[in-house]
Amino acid sequence: MFTPYQNTVSIDRYQCGINCPLLVIAGPCALQEEYNRKIADTLLRLNNELPVNIVFKGSFDKANRSSIDSRRGPGLETGLAMLKQIKEEIGLPVCTDIHETSQAEQVAEVCDLLQIPAFLARQTDLLTAAAVAAQRYNRAVHVKKGQFMSPSEMQNVVAKMEASGCRNVLLGERGTFFGYGRLVNDMQSLVIMRQFAPVVFDATHSVQEPAGLGKTTGGNREMIEPLARAAAAVGIDALFLETHPEPEKSPSDGPNMILLDNLEGFLKRVIKIREAAM
Repeated sequence: MFTPYQNTVSIDRYQCGINCPLLVIAGPCALQEEYNRKIADTLLRLNNELPVNIVFKGSFDKANRSSIDSRRGPGLETGLAMLKQIKEEIGLPVCTDIHETSQAEQVAEVCDLLQIPAFLARQTDLLTAAAVAAQRYNRAVHVKKGQFMSPSEMQNVVAKMEASGCRNVLLGERGTFFGYGRLVNDMQSLVIMRQFAPVVFDATHSVQEPAGLGKTTGGNREMIEPLARAAAAVGIDALFLETHPEPEKSPSDGPNMILLDNLEGFLKRVIKIREAAM
């Protein structure tokens, strides 16, 4: 019998875990000054109207790009200034990715949730730096399971974080490589990882499709909701997704984003399933 992790994780004023409201980590893929405010305003309204706790997520740098020509984001200093403004003016907790140990301290000064990308989930020095910075500033860390890792291996990730002083850890599922980069979701991963920490289902990155000979990663947004519904039925503590009012104008991941106008209905349907499964 798999027993879910019983403790909760603190992210700013929120609690994430068993019997807590669904945590939603959402926002644009890469931060864009012309869209950040519109997305954040919508997320704040949904946070106030729905039984969810929303964290605004935006990346200052998309370091893992398909092509040298791909757009990456506004950079660390500018990106953190954008996130700080959203936190102070909109009032939502904020989240961003870190890719290097040197970024952990600076990001933790601003962001309530530090995120470790899936390709970096086994990088001990990065995990340690994130854990130390998170502990110092009373933050939390979301580590996405590597597409090449089994869910049981994520127990080692939690052990690394705890050994470095951080117990505020979330584990994310975003699919596993099948063949030449195609992602497949094994819903057993949610059950297995939920033994070690509250679990996050990354609905939008799970529908990514490899770039192949092209320069950008594709995706199939029509599959986002079916997968999110399935994950909610299995049991999740948080949902990660990227959203944009004009996905075709996003510098990355546009094909696998939820349209901002469709987000409210999407969340309502997923929440109903999660509540029925609790």
